[in-house]
Amino acid sequence: MRFLLDAERRAFARSLDAMLTAADTPAAARAWASGDHGPGRALWGRLADAGVFALAVPEEFEGAGLLPVDMAVALVELGRHAVPGPVVETVAAGALLARLAELGEAAPAKRLLPSLAAGEAVATLALPEGGPFALDADAATLRLTAADGELRLAGGHARVERSLDPARRLARPRPGDLLASGPAVTQAARSAADWASLATAAQALGVGLALLDRTVAYVKQRTQFGTPIGGFQAVKHRLADVLIGLEFARPLLFGAALTLERADVAAAKAAAGEAAYGAARAALQLHGAIGYTAEYDLSLWLTKARALRGAWGSPAECRRLVLSGARARAREAD
Repeated sequence: MRFLLDAERRAFARSLDAMLTAADTPAAARAWASGDHGPGRALWGRLADAGVFALAVPEEFEGAGLLPVDMAVALVELGRHAVPGPVVETVAAGALLARLAELGEAAPAKRLLPSLAAGEAVATLALPEGGPFALDADAATLRLTAADGELRLAGGHARVERSLDPARRLARPRPGDLLASGPAVTQAARSAADWASLATAAQALGVGLALLDRTVAYVKQRTQFGTPIGGFQAVKHRLADVLIGLEFARPLLFGAALTLERADVAAAKAAAGEAAYGAARAALQLHGAIGYTAEYDLSLWLTKARALRGAWGSPAECRRLVLSGARARAREAD
């Protein structure tokens, strides 16, 4: 099945691409990795003005509605430009609070969602499915934890640690004020985990596309034996494999955005994560020694591809969910 974006969504993607190209996101990502959040916060404000953070917030809370396809379109572009910050976690926090409101716990949503939609708050979220760490807790103004049927507003965090991607800073949030409790929190947290996995898949797809574009441009310039290496059959085949992997992941991503079924989301996450990781391996090999240098901008996408591969669902975990979903559908068909 083919999933083609309509003209409005293609225009949205182009506008984000143009804005982020002009914003010098590599410089913002390097500053973020060093602990300077100023350029990243300025970029965050531009994304908020473009409506990115309103895409997982219902209209009744000053958002654009729960629009997973549009969110996926936006996150692909953010991944393509290596935008720093807890964008996935902010999307997931919005989805969690929105689902909680649907289940009758509207107070936290009324209190927190308008500022998320407007980009005034930078949120991070810790869920059991995402591991014990919260991304960029030192930069976030809203830190949420959901576990054991309790949603809490964390008041602080433990020591910040770097992940495989220096621009992804991890910390354990300290539980704070109780916002809600009960079965509704458990259901909302599960929904938020699916949104986080979908958003991570979209971000990974964008990272893989950026790596492919940069590598194609590089092999056209780098020469060996007086010939651009992009003309060698082995190089062409390697890049063709990367393109196939990314194009295979794309329909899985937008198909999952349409259904939001857990197994579909897991399939998209596994495919996009592996495709981006494959793009990173090819980019590193074809760039040669320069690809290993942290000063070269390619490193921003190389490290992010590796980190996103395991974030919000490792390949093994995602495949297990896909298999469980297939078995469940088989039982229903019997």
